[in-house]
Amino acid sequence: MKEAFPAAEVQLIDSSGGVFEVTMNGVLIFSKQALKRHADPGEVVRLAREARG
Repeated sequence: MKEAFPAAEVQLIDSSGGVFEVTMNGVLIFSKQALKRHADPGEVVRLAREARG
């Protein structure tokens, strides 16, 4: 994420139970728990770009 968005503030928040969620500007853009799968390679960056508009 930092490579794709160098000016972004990226924060990893520890969790448990296999939760992996990515938010951007307070909006959920990926949830492993909701989708019941891991993100594909490059998927989170693509979703972040789409969310940015």
